[in-house]
Amino acid sequence: MTQPTPTASQQQIHEKLSKVRHLILDVDGVLTDGRLYFDNQGNEQKTFHTLDGQGIKMLQKSGVAVAIITGRRSALVEKRAHDLGITRLIQGREDKYTAFLELFANEPYDLENIAYVGDDYPDLQLMTRVGCPIAVPDAAHPVRERALFVTERRGGMGAVREVCDRIMHAQGTFEAALAPYLAD
Repeated sequence: MTQPTPTASQQQIHEKLSKVRHLILDVDGVLTDGRLYFDNQGNEQKTFHTLDGQGIKMLQKSGVAVAIITGRRSALVEKRAHDLGITRLIQGREDKYTAFLELFANEPYDLENIAYVGDDYPDLQLMTRVGCPIAVPDAAHPVRERALFVTERRGGMGAVREVCDRIMHAQGTFEAALAPYLAD
């Protein structure tokens, strides 16, 4: 399948990313490559990319909150979220919009300030409502069609890092986030 023609200009994407205050992520196909691994005892295994983790930590330090809403339940996802300082996590829910409403039940929000990265049909419930819907390149075609933009990197292969970096560049926080890693 070919990539859809982007409907948003780079300027429009930049403007929407500059307003993002919350980044919400799916897991399978976004933070992972989407494949499910099980050993002979039925234990699940997942592979996460370190680039994504570093991007998430930098984005959070820049002032953008990160949350996870995923359709599957996994202790591995809980551990990964904990390791990255992500305190907003809802698992085992394909009703992504309802889960989102639960996450933000006690906090004011503006859907225009929310970015969501997804790859499959259940993600459309939330993607079609937020101001900055984002898809990975191997997402289902209807998901890519409804995204503001499609990342260059695949899910589980640095796509989330790409999103984090783009948000920080749009908000003018990237250089400050990078500064601690540069030599004096």
